[in-house]
Amino acid sequence: MADDPNKDQDDEFRDMLREFLSGNSSIDPSQLAGAAGLPNDPASIAQLLGQLQNAIRSNGDGINWDLALEQARTLAGADARPTEPAERAALEQAFHVAALWLDGVTSVAELTTQPQLIGRVEWARQTMPIWTQLAEPVALSISDALTQVLKEQAPEEMQGMLANAGQIMRSIGGALFAMQLGQVVGQLAKEVVSGGDIGIPLLEDGHAALLPQNVAEFGEGLDIPDDQVQLYLAVRELAHARLFRHAKWLRLQLITSITEFAKGITIDTDRLEELAESFDPSNPEELREAMVSGALIPPKTEAQQAALARLETVLALVEGWVDVVTAEATKLLPKADAIAETVRRRRASGGPAESAFATLVGLELRPRRLREAAAMWRAVSEAVGADGRDRLWSHPDLMPTGADLDDPSALVARLTAEASGEEPEYDAVDQALEDLLRGDTERPTEE
Repeated sequence: MADDPNKDQDDEFRDMLREFLSGNSSIDPSQLAGAAGLPNDPASIAQLLGQLQNAIRSNGDGINWDLALEQARTLAGADARPTEPAERAALEQAFHVAALWLDGVTSVAELTTQPQLIGRVEWARQTMPIWTQLAEPVALSISDALTQVLKEQAPEEMQGMLANAGQIMRSIGGALFAMQLGQVVGQLAKEVVSGGDIGIPLLEDGHAALLPQNVAEFGEGLDIPDDQVQLYLAVRELAHARLFRHAKWLRLQLITSITEFAKGITIDTDRLEELAESFDPSNPEELREAMVSGALIPPKTEAQQAALARLETVLALVEGWVDVVTAEATKLLPKADAIAETVRRRRASGGPAESAFATLVGLELRPRRLREAAAMWRAVSEAVGADGRDRLWSHPDLMPTGADLDDPSALVARLTAEASGEEPEYDAVDQALEDLLRGDTERPTEE
């Protein structure tokens, strides 16, 4: 039986890549490490080469997200310190008081699991499943596009060699993307103060957590007593976790919306072809810049813009509710307003890691309409109280819309009428639906 020529070519391509990754090429391994976002030190370079060699040997169809977790844990643990016993006791007490204060301002029930105090490395470990779920559609698109373009751009004499190399290139592209994601999550682990700090539910449902080291760094330079900072952040975190436990449908809807948005992202193959044609092997940083700058992701389509607007509305509603409930629960804190303003500024600016995720996946996690959402929730609270406000989270059909953020008056009028037992006023569309439900579909007789 004759040998499969394609098999020989596939092996030849593998051997070529192994030789390249072993340093027998003109590319400086330190430059390759820079392209992966790693520091230029022998340990990082050796780690990178080993991971890419493993990617070549891999026969799996998916992306090895263990690389992302490994990178994230390494970066998160670089400057990590243990939690001091006094610090732990103070934060546990803050959680206890925060739960009591929230009970007085919201009907959303308390958590059934104890809040956690976790380190940066543990935060990266617990949140990585969600990060990879959000990033995977784009990672696969980039890997597939990279394989396609390299095949199209390769010289004719290499076409046979590349015919069966698609999986290899997909593995390498996926490995590079996974390492980039690990850098983002590892850096975020140094910035976030809690499980819900990003706005989306990164921890398991009904779980709350603070990162003691980051909480301490958040309070540095504020000239505010540590106990007030700890208590305010504990209230925010519990409010966020309680909301997602109460509205059981909300977590799935939000994560699904983000994932569906990411699945709709395509890669600009023209830009990728330009990169392939002009690629300088001695400057791999160019490849990294293309991946993390968002240059490979083309402008959003109208459908994506509409999906993004809906997603931003939900994010704003969540964050606005948390802001309002936290403000009501922390009225006894003398410096609550100052801490709240710091949180708002921090949220508005984001951080380098959050910006990197936005360019990597094409999605900003910060709600653009937070102020409008908070104003709406305050208006609803004043009109129908905390119970009436929180009841809007009991079903997705009751949740306020983007139009309610534009003008809360109609929503407030309807809720006030329902609370007092009056017949609410309907607009033309609502009236038609109401008539249909009542069976009042008779048309007026023609004269």
